[in-house]
Amino acid sequence: MSERGTDNHSEVTDFILVGFRVRSELHILLFLLFLLVYSMILLGNVGMMTIIMTDPRLNTPMYFFLGNLSFIDLFYSSVIAPKAMINFWSESKSISFAGCVTQLFLFALFIVAEAFLLAAMAYDRFIAICNPLLYSVQMTARLCMQLVAGSYLCGSVSSILLTSVTFTLSFCASRAIDHFYCDYRPLQRISCSDLYFLKVVSFFLCSIIILPTIIVIIVSYMYIVSTVLKIRSTEGRKKAFSTCSSHLGVVSVLYGAVIFMYVIPDRFPELSKVASLCYTLVTPMLNPLIYSLRNKDVKEALKKLLKKNPIL
Repeated sequence: MSERGTDNHSEVTDFILVGFRVRSELHILLFLLFLLVYSMILLGNVGMMTIIMTDPRLNTPMYFFLGNLSFIDLFYSSVIAPKAMINFWSESKSISFAGCVTQLFLFALFIVAEAFLLAAMAYDRFIAICNPLLYSVQMTARLCMQLVAGSYLCGSVSSILLTSVTFTLSFCASRAIDHFYCDYRPLQRISCSDLYFLKVVSFFLCSIIILPTIIVIIVSYMYIVSTVLKIRSTEGRKKAFSTCSSHLGVVSVLYGAVIFMYVIPDRFPELSKVASLCYTLVTPMLNPLIYSLRNKDVKEALKKLLKKNPIL
């Protein structure tokens, strides 16, 4: 059996990304939609990183995390969107075996890193609101670096494990991946190997990634809400909640889509594609808008940057 699996595995040199099952006339519309969204992702996230790096007033832990969030959003959307747009015009819609491995590896790395980074951001808001006098003492530059580095490390380890297990499968059933990018669930549908080990690994990874990060976020916000409700002034409550509402919005969209995609049984491939759009394109597009439009410091820094560089 292992010899047969090796033979089948060695024969696969590329895959076909089926994408969205729509009429060919709609491919142009989808291409333009993806192009518009991806352009907004580039503009928003590059702009956010530029503002944070150039304005000294934004040299704080919260903006350090936000800059890394923009970096992650920019890169994992760039792993998906350009290839998807090319395939709207391509007849073959193919992706090489190495390209598929790379796409899954990088996407898994950045999406897991974002989950842990969002948990770190929730902890940062917890310290800022519940222990404001100790904020500068507890949220040191060293701790912030460790939290961000830990996020990337967890992403790397998880991605290496998932990618290596996925691509030890034999793909003899078909070369057509019913998705617009290489993901492990569509890949397992076209495998003729025993999927037990892959399912165990994926369940284990979901458990150690989703559960701990959600627990940190929920507990942090339970303390935050409790503290904010004790604030007597309406203006104080509004200001405290405004700093957290943006983060909660991002978390809700991302985790809602991820749970639907990876926790709920894989029975609706077309709905899975729509859910995938939420965290591959929609969330990276909305993050800079949400954080900038609701953030006075970012808006002031943007105005200052535009005054210095009127050509922008």
